Amino acid sequence: MSSIQKTTDVILIGAGIMSATLGALIKELAPDWKIEVFEKLASAGEESSNEWNNAGTGHSALCELNYTSEKSDGSIDISKAIKINEQFQRSRQFWSYLVNGDLIRNPHDFIMPIPHMSFVEGEKNVAFLKKRFEALSNNPLFKGMEFSDDPEKLKEWIPLIMDGRTTNEPIAATKIDSGTDVNFGALTRTLFDHLKHKNVEINYKHRVQDIKRASDGSWVVKVQDIDGGKTETHSAKFVFIGGGGGSLPLLQKTGIPESKHIGGFPVSGLFMVCNNPEVVRQHHAKVYGKAKIGAPPMSVPHLDTRFIDNKQTLLFGPFAGFSPKFLKMGSNFDLIGSVKPNNVLTMLAAGVKEMALTKYLIQQVLLSNEKRMEALREFIPNAKSEDWEIVVAGQRVQVIKDTAAGKGTLQFGTEVVTAADGSIAALLGASPGASTAVPVMLEVLEKCFPEQKNEWAPKIKEMIPSYGVSLAENPELFQAIHTSTAQTLGLN
Repeated sequence: MSSIQKTTDVILIGAGIMSATLGALIKELAPDWKIEVFEKLASAGEESSNEWNNAGTGHSALCELNYTSEKSDGSIDISKAIKINEQFQRSRQFWSYLVNGDLIRNPHDFIMPIPHMSFVEGEKNVAFLKKRFEALSNNPLFKGMEFSDDPEKLKEWIPLIMDGRTTNEPIAATKIDSGTDVNFGALTRTLFDHLKHKNVEINYKHRVQDIKRASDGSWVVKVQDIDGGKTETHSAKFVFIGGGGGSLPLLQKTGIPESKHIGGFPVSGLFMVCNNPEVVRQHHAKVYGKAKIGAPPMSVPHLDTRFIDNKQTLLFGPFAGFSPKFLKMGSNFDLIGSVKPNNVLTMLAAGVKEMALTKYLIQQVLLSNEKRMEALREFIPNAKSEDWEIVVAGQRVQVIKDTAAGKGTLQFGTEVVTAADGSIAALLGASPGASTAVPVMLEVLEKCFPEQKNEWAPKIKEMIPSYGVSLAENPELFQAIHTSTAQTLGLN
């Protein structure tokens, strides 16, 4: 077994949307830095970033009800919705910068305009949706949102959902036309093609086996060439672990204090995809409902128009499931292998706390196809079994950690874990994930390269004009940026 040793400036582990985004940002800010990428699969964007492994929603809180919570006094807290929307706006700005610089040729390869809608049934849910609409529509980020509880209006907006609906319960929906469908797989592949032309060395079929600290403070990454069988040793002053569900085991190998007392809980998912073009043509929106009581936020049912391989399709889901794998193409030993002496109590505490989630996942695993069709018919009353088939979505690993809320708290969201000296960072968690890739990777750069912050600020501002500014508090700037990015990305 031969071994080669190599030194570079930056190592990116995993060829998904996060590494692609970080690599693209670094190449604009520090073009001379040498970057190496290691991916154990044969191509980029094959796990969580793949277009069939996520919902493709440009998560901007336009339709996702779990980003707006009802407070004890009955008012609606929209702070999380504002934060996520602003993050997505920054992603849009960076993508526009790449299009304007001819670094991305055709934006329609990865982003398409699609209305984002929320749809609810029942008096209590309708009252909640109306209050949510009133709270959001006063904010410039959500300008143009409409609300209706008139069944005739809803027939215009969502004919497929309204056709054959016989319920006497009140129903309502909100609609905003500035939503998007994003093909994160296509975007990831496009960004890696761009990086290849910038002399970034991308190594597919290379599995990272170990990460250790060298005496000079750099990181030594041990990599196996899967086809050749040889082991390679690569060192860099900075390492980013962006391996989706596979990030946690690699973070644990670093031994940094920040990697302790963190666990991961894998959740698998299924979507139903419509194979009848007649049905697909009748729906043109992403429509999000409300999660069932006791169900986790990632199980919010939604009926989505998607654009995959330049073809319009229709997906419904997600149905949650359980697999001990941390990646779709991972190992059945991933979960048990992630339990360490330093996180076993955290994991056990989560197990006790999350009995309702465990019960929910077991119920989901045991669902028959007919039961799934029943869930679909709550959205499409006239849905026919022969028009729909099951697609297995990507694995998500929810972060478990000790927080102010107690030991073993399950986190729903995207988290960056960084060493105190900024020499290594890892991305963990799930939604809003890919939609917020640009601001999350900017956060990595700020934490890990504080000495370059002032030097890089003008270039970041050129790429992302709202950098460091609240768009919610600057409506004119938001309007200008939103209009220009819509034009550049072909979203008008």
